[in-house]
Amino acid sequence: MESLNTNTIKRSKWASDESEEDIKPQEPKKHKKKEKITKPNSDSTSAVRLATISAAPPVSAPAPAPEPEPVQTQTQTQTNRIPRPTSPPPNPLLSACRSVDCYERLNHIEEGSYGIVFRARDRETGDIVALKKLKLEKEKNGFPVTSLREINTLMIAKHPNIVNVREIVMGNHLNQVFIVMDFIEHDLKTLMTDMRAPFFQSEVKTLMIQLLSAVSLMHENWIIHRDLKTSNLLLNNRGEIKVADFGLARKYGSPMGNMTQLVVTLWYRAPELLLGAKEYTTAIDMWSIGCIFAELINNEPLLPGRSEIDQIDKIFKLLGTPSEEVWPGFTSLPHAQNVAFVKQPYSNLRSRFVCMTEAGIDLMSRMLTYDPARRITAEQALKHPFFSETPYPKDPALFPTWPSKGSGEKRKVHSPSAPQGAHAGMDDDEDPGLEGTLFAGQSESTGFRLKLA
Repeated sequence: MESLNTNTIKRSKWASDESEEDIKPQEPKKHKKKEKITKPNSDSTSAVRLATISAAPPVSAPAPAPEPEPVQTQTQTQTNRIPRPTSPPPNPLLSACRSVDCYERLNHIEEGSYGIVFRARDRETGDIVALKKLKLEKEKNGFPVTSLREINTLMIAKHPNIVNVREIVMGNHLNQVFIVMDFIEHDLKTLMTDMRAPFFQSEVKTLMIQLLSAVSLMHENWIIHRDLKTSNLLLNNRGEIKVADFGLARKYGSPMGNMTQLVVTLWYRAPELLLGAKEYTTAIDMWSIGCIFAELINNEPLLPGRSEIDQIDKIFKLLGTPSEEVWPGFTSLPHAQNVAFVKQPYSNLRSRFVCMTEAGIDLMSRMLTYDPARRITAEQALKHPFFSETPYPKDPALFPTWPSKGSGEKRKVHSPSAPQGAHAGMDDDEDPGLEGTLFAGQSESTGFRLKLA
């Protein structure tokens, strides 16, 4: 019986369940058959089974018997101690977009070619922001390339004078995409329209330095804006300018290759684009900056053409008709031979800007140079002597402030009010006396009185 008891303990299923090396399901069946054959004298097989079960507990705990228990606890503790992989910290560039409902809509600001701009308030922080809703309702070919370029460019071009993008939020539908940007109080075009007098030259220098530094950063990062104009320049109440509206902006390489010709607003479009040049460079941005420079000085557009032909005509009348000596390759442009231009032998730029210094006229003429290869760059323009002569650029903190149309503010006009007596319920036949005059509060004199000593 003892031999039987030891055999049954060694071949227990509890040990095989815990250790994978001892899992042999056929062995216990063979041993059971041997046990039945080697026990013919037993009354029945059930008696043998009862004997083995009853004999198992009193047996002293041998070495193999206690081994399964610590093995079980070790494996369980090991599995419990295995550190589970935690989710990585959220990446702001890869996290899901928030809902536009996180912002409270305040008012409509303006609508452009590529989006609608609203003023809104962040419900969590209370910050006032600008939300630009991209126009995607009519898109049939997926997300527009212009919007992708705008978002990508704004994410890359980080500069104090470029509008800051905070995040992208989504509406209830896939065609409701919003760009969240810092709210800026004014756009330069609307502000100049309401101004009673143009900017001082010191203020113009400050604005031009900020604009040129922003454009210089873009060109260094291989970004061309292609739509610089006063309505795309924002100005806050701290005298800081912000370049905005990158709907036509894109990255370029070297060589630039053929790109879209129908770019830049007509009044700020370079002559090589008007004459059908298939290749252009960042010089088209510098031509636009020259037009903006002139508009800041005189508070009016420099070349307000009604059509492309009229725009070319205005350019030639102001700067003179170009030639091969002035602009190499001019006659080989696609539209140069199709139009008969007015012959203007000289430039009228000086007569247009009488109050400008010689350095200012030189900078403007370098920006408005016909030959794109000779046109001044943004980095070179920042070093021009115009910015180091008197009057010196004004500190942005000293700029005046104006009511913001985007915020719904209006200029307060002070006018005299009606006399208070008319609103006091008096009848016309009543005598108000001295009320409402400079002598109010004084008693009426009844004449001179002589006091005798």
